Amino acid sequence: MVSGTRTEVPVDDGVLSGLDFGGRGPDVLLVHGSGHNAAVWTDVAAHLVEHCHPVAVDLRGHGQSMLASSTPEQYWRDLGTVVEALRLDRPVLVGHSTGGYAVTAAVAAGLVDGAALCVVDGMVLDERAAATAAPARWQNPQAAEELRETFRYGWHATEQQMHSYIEQCVREAETDWLNAGSRPELVRAVMRRSFLRCSDTLYERRPSLDEIAVVSAPDPHAAMYPSVDVYMHIRCPITFVLPDTGFYAQRRDEVQTLVDVAANRELVEISANHNVPMTQPAELAAIVGEVVRRHS
Repeated sequence: MVSGTRTEVPVDDGVLSGLDFGGRGPDVLLVHGSGHNAAVWTDVAAHLVEHCHPVAVDLRGHGQSMLASSTPEQYWRDLGTVVEALRLDRPVLVGHSTGGYAVTAAVAAGLVDGAALCVVDGMVLDERAAATAAPARWQNPQAAEELRETFRYGWHATEQQMHSYIEQCVREAETDWLNAGSRPELVRAVMRRSFLRCSDTLYERRPSLDEIAVVSAPDPHAAMYPSVDVYMHIRCPITFVLPDTGFYAQRRDEVQTLVDVAANRELVEISANHNVPMTQPAELAAIVGEVVRRHS
């Protein structure tokens, strides 16, 4: 199984951590969603290396990237620097969940010249006026506590506590709403990468609640905003991957509308939950591979 070679990617104020999975052929940049990290793409990459060169990166505040966000746009603006630093040549950009918006915004802002986008259950569908109201739910203490209880984000754990929690997540994966169907070793790898040593004796579960709060409060007056108008700035082909039990399953018609307004867009529906990269890696890799074949 391909595990990826750890790589350090320089950005404006430090370095991000990444995984280079090797392979030959067109470059593919894989971008995870909130709470995940580069390791989530391991099984997808294993199917891609035969005909392309997949690379994944830990976004700010995630995985083994020590940098945190000081503005809500840094995490996706970094992608332009990442592509340049890794010398990726017109890569296909694949983004899952929040990573779907990250790759979309980076291309829309002209930071990345992407051959194509593949957005995996990470669409932005609301008009700006409606979208500006959504982030408020993450700015209250109750929401922060829910995230802490559900995912232990921001938790400081000893090495023993960390390993015990990781093994608990592996044991419970098959009945977990997000991880059901994932390979146990993949769950273990993703969870281990989500803990960053923060002192001689403690590890922090990434992301922190501060990271989530910063990223979840974009400027409503910014040129780029996580609302449906962002797609007006996209000229390259877009493939939207819509799982039938994912976050956007009930909004299929709205996704179809996005597809219908441009000839170089398509909707691909699959049977999966939100966590497509971990639960349906072979099927997702086949979709990405087809995008690479047609547009690189």
